[in-house]
Amino acid sequence: MSAGTSAVPADTSAPERPAHRDGNVLRWLAAYTASMLGDNVYYIALSWAAVRAGSPAQAGVVMAVSALPRALLMLGGGVIADRLGPRKVVIGSDVVRCAAVLAVAALLWATGPGLWPLAVLALVFGTVDAVFMPAVGALPARVTSHGQLARVQGMRGLAIRFASVVGAPLGGLGVALGGAAAAFGLAGLLIAVSVPLLVSVRIRELPRDDTADAGGTTAWRDLVGGLRYIRRHRVLAPLMLAIALGDLGFVGPLNVGLALLADERGWGASGMGWALAGFGTGAGAASLLLTVRGRLPRAGHVAGYAIITGSVAVGALAHAPSVVAATGVAVLIGLLTGLSGALCGALLQTQSDPAYLGRVTAVSGLVSLGLTPLSMPLSAAAIGVWGTGPVFAVSAVVCGLGGVVVLAARDLRRVELPR
Repeated sequence: MSAGTSAVPADTSAPERPAHRDGNVLRWLAAYTASMLGDNVYYIALSWAAVRAGSPAQAGVVMAVSALPRALLMLGGGVIADRLGPRKVVIGSDVVRCAAVLAVAALLWATGPGLWPLAVLALVFGTVDAVFMPAVGALPARVTSHGQLARVQGMRGLAIRFASVVGAPLGGLGVALGGAAAAFGLAGLLIAVSVPLLVSVRIRELPRDDTADAGGTTAWRDLVGGLRYIRRHRVLAPLMLAIALGDLGFVGPLNVGLALLADERGWGASGMGWALAGFGTGAGAASLLLTVRGRLPRAGHVAGYAIITGSVAVGALAHAPSVVAATGVAVLIGLLTGLSGALCGALLQTQSDPAYLGRVTAVSGLVSLGLTPLSMPLSAAAIGVWGTGPVFAVSAVVCGLGGVVVLAARDLRRVELPR
């Protein structure tokens, strides 16, 4: 470990401090929240500037530019996070993202909107995200004790919900007051806030056995070794499959499908907004539950049954007779999928060897960001041919298969969160 890294060894004799009362965890959480707020404001600014600078099709291309490098480089980003350490990678990534956003803000302020600067910014953001996201996933295991990782996962979920609720209005306010340049400037400043907070976070040293394979290997061998580690792991291998199936069955209906359902039923944008608000409320409640409780007994069983029950709710959403009913079903979907998602995330954290956590997070992120978005255009096309009911039903079956995988894999079904 480098001399510049602030590290604290685990003290097994000291009583464990709850994560929500640990100043070190709270500094990390504040940094993460500021960074996520900046991300939300950035996407509002990027979409607004792209629409103003070009046609809707060109704006769509600009918004999609970041997806390709993120998907292609994510696995390599996990290797970098494990080799260099997640805190160092997150700090460096936030510095680069902040500098890029502020540079484009200054350029737009001086010359007005243009598609090329926006496309370059999106490309830089997507490339850096490929390294940033695995490091962010690996960092909690280095800032808190093993027994608090589930609670930290709940706290992280609350931060994501807070950033999504507050970030969009902040971005809109920035655009209203000073245009896209002001919104980009605000996003850069929010990301910048995370840097000194992260510098002040203390990092736990890895156990000697976990760092034994860190030196003397190439990046390619590290990547292959990480994939082999996941494939051979009795919990992580089926868990990755369950996450993939759950996301593939969930993302299409709750993104594209819900908009088409609202249009079909005449609910309008406000009806879709109420349903999305219901989903966010349910997901936030699930994160709050895990934050308060710290752990849930029989985590594998709970995750499996929550995925299956949530999949039934996804299928039922297509048959909701009114906005009120759809909102109620969406709350249930958010609660169940939020609970299963938080538990799956906590199990990834607690079951992974810390030395492989960046690569494990990278594979999970690649599944969520690289594979599941493919279900959105497929869902839209299928709904155009067969309607919302059959497509939601098929999506529910795919999602439910994730729960079946959890319950069918003995080691995953019986896994417990640490006390």
